[in-house]
Amino acid sequence: MAAAPHPTPHLQQHLEQSPEQRRAADIIRLLTLYRPLLDAFVIDFFTEGLWAQLPPAWQPALASATPAQLAGLLGGQGVPGAAWPLSLLAFAAAARALAFPRGCPGGSPRPPCQSSHLHPLLRRHVKPKKQHEIQRLSKVGAPPNPLRPPSSPQPRDSPPSPQLLQRLSQATGCERVVDIGAGQGHLSRFLAFGLGLSVTAVDSDGRLVGLAERFDQELLRELGKTKGLGHKRPPQHPLTPRAPQHVAGRLDPAAPWGELLPPKPPGPSPSARNPLGGPGGSEDGGQVLVTGLHACGDLSPALLCHFTHSPAVAAVALVGCCYMKLSTAPQPPGCPLGYPLSASVAALPGHQLSYRAREAACHALEEFEGRLRGGSPHLRAHCYRAVLESLICTTDPSKRHLGLQPGRKAHLGLQPGRKAHALSFPQYAHLGLPLAGLDPARVPLDSEAVGAMLEQQHKVVAFCTLVQLLAPAVETLILLDRLLYLREQGFHCALVPLFNPQFSPRNLVLVAARTPLATVLAGLDKDREDSVDRHSNEDEDLGEAESSREGQS
Repeated sequence: MAAAPHPTPHLQQHLEQSPEQRRAADIIRLLTLYRPLLDAFVIDFFTEGLWAQLPPAWQPALASATPAQLAGLLGGQGVPGAAWPLSLLAFAAAARALAFPRGCPGGSPRPPCQSSHLHPLLRRHVKPKKQHEIQRLSKVGAPPNPLRPPSSPQPRDSPPSPQLLQRLSQATGCERVVDIGAGQGHLSRFLAFGLGLSVTAVDSDGRLVGLAERFDQELLRELGKTKGLGHKRPPQHPLTPRAPQHVAGRLDPAAPWGELLPPKPPGPSPSARNPLGGPGGSEDGGQVLVTGLHACGDLSPALLCHFTHSPAVAAVALVGCCYMKLSTAPQPPGCPLGYPLSASVAALPGHQLSYRAREAACHALEEFEGRLRGGSPHLRAHCYRAVLESLICTTDPSKRHLGLQPGRKAHLGLQPGRKAHALSFPQYAHLGLPLAGLDPARVPLDSEAVGAMLEQQHKVVAFCTLVQLLAPAVETLILLDRLLYLREQGFHCALVPLFNPQFSPRNLVLVAARTPLATVLAGLDKDREDSVDRHSNEDEDLGEAESSREGQS
């Protein structure tokens, strides 16, 4: 019998890689094939002839597709009447397969007005999306009954099981939390008042710190009013009068354990001590948990780097956002990169991600798919902006991409308000052109050329759909890079789809610890399903009853 052939060096190297390394390599190969599509700005649809750059075999099918059929392509679901080229189906299937699972959306496309999981005082000033995220990160209660049969639903009046941050606290024995990028302090407030943890909230905006302290004082006054009053039905989880400590300052990405940089705008108080501790540990030898709910840009990589260097940090739970703000090569000497972090990804040819690719990774895929399925008028705003860009470039080429210049948010750019979809194009242009310093009276808005571009709205929407297909794969690559970086340093880590992606698009939480995470992560998915099944209806009822009583900020 002939001996089995030896694997080629390339195959041998592939087999020796971890699943995460193989997925990263496969994503980069996919993005390399379709990089012109990924790096294109949709506003350049007309100025750069983006439609003609698509594979010729795709163009007829995409041009005749209905929004519902595009939604089926995006979500991997068949829709009657759709006849896609095999190469387009293969592209869509590969993009979906390589992206991290985002969890089953289920339930309502919007969060309830109020979450019954949070104490009424902790819901004040907190928008429904943030309530959902806080509840999923740190819900408190008793664990599910182990004697309950798996097929039997959890009783509606049973308390919720402990959630991620509380589990991390229990697993590490650490009751001190540092909330980085705390904003108005909503998460910090729940961790301190709701769970009784010692919390330090850090934010770079001194105004938000002042607002957070004001909300703390409001809550303390309300607790003082209710203390000693009899209640027919006292709260299942009463609050503790333990407010978080708020710190105004910015972490230095190059040295996150160093002195805090002054906040923006600078406040009257002197610089506060950095609560993270240095590479040698904290002064008292204690440890902290670090959390960052939507830690923007380079903040998430800086916190991960600090975690790997400082024994003072027992564990981290981070949700990243604003990937387009990550520092990428080239950078001046001494300035760390936000991407890539890992040696594994940095060694892969073609791993570089453009600004546009990283900005696309911040898109809300489920929201866009829902708009396609419903034929939402919001879809016309993409075409409006592309036509406006064409008019701007024709009138004054120097103003091209004006909304994408440094200091401007690319996803807002020159959009004239949130209600753009409700306007006619002339109305839209009369609002948008002055933002570019142009006089609408000098720009022909009713020409045949403008009309011809507006008639191609369906093509613009189809192009956007293709970009949306690639966006989750880009986010997966960025998060894989962070996961691999932690694994290379020998730490335990995982990515958990903790939030409902329909109203919290950045729903993947990166969890890392110095101890195994099996007990921390066990049952989180099942608990999420129970929570949706048991409480979606009562949350909606509660929202109707209380939305008039509790203000939203």
